Amino acid sequence: MSPVRGHIIGIAAAAAAILLGGTALSSAASLDAIKARGTMVVATEDSYKPFEYVENGKPMGLDHALLALLRKDVPFRIDQQIIPWTGLLAGVATGKYDVALTAAVITPDRIQSLAFTMPIAEATQYYVVRADETRIKGVPDLAGKTVGVQSGGASYAALADLEPTLAKTGGKLGKVVQYTSLPDAYQDLANGRLDYVINGVVNLVSLTKDQPKRFRMGEAVGAPTYAAWAVAKGNDGLLDDLNRFMAKVRASGELYALQEKWLGRAFRDMPSAPTK
Repeated sequence: MSPVRGHIIGIAAAAAAILLGGTALSSAASLDAIKARGTMVVATEDSYKPFEYVENGKPMGLDHALLALLRKDVPFRIDQQIIPWTGLLAGVATGKYDVALTAAVITPDRIQSLAFTMPIAEATQYYVVRADETRIKGVPDLAGKTVGVQSGGASYAALADLEPTLAKTGGKLGKVVQYTSLPDAYQDLANGRLDYVINGVVNLVSLTKDQPKRFRMGEAVGAPTYAAWAVAKGNDGLLDDLNRFMAKVRASGELYALQEKWLGRAFRDMPSAPTK
């Protein structure tokens, strides 16, 4: 078993252990409990453009726009915590936050301790290189190169798909560098400390559109995946209510209009249930 795949399986086992102990569900507030106290606590990442980020002190991105619609839709107050990525999903799984109101990529590991809403966008993982990179023309050329990924994120999980793909042509993963914040990885890529970075398609389209002279987008390194909001596994009432909201903004076209505005394209063919 490779170190990457073994580490990912280890994460899944740990998450399963939490569930078996009852920690996640027993600590998570149900929809009725949220209504009774009058407040729902949601956690949003602080540096995940174009889904959620802070610019000049103002929250921006698709998730913040959807949150504005959600506030008008529910009969209780929403307390938003804008925090770094590290610990966000674990905070939801253990009941610290009610909802991960972030574009969390749906992965096999995460569904061990979380339940996901209808997807809000596609999130297939791609690689990005420097604009003047000449050695990397396709996925096979990633063999042996140094890669930057987000610690505990979908980009790290995508290595489990990339590793066997490289093996088919006799290649192996190179050095893997994990980052708390992907913008730090992009900076190291630009400075030559990394050969490529992995992230979701929407994020990399935004990056290369904003900085075409610095970065060039490559190919998909993993299977098609999607991003969605999440609650603690087993918190079915809250999940159903969030899915009611998602179905509503899909039917009205508001979700697709916001995708066009913030992501640069609409994903009208997304599945109506989580998928990985």
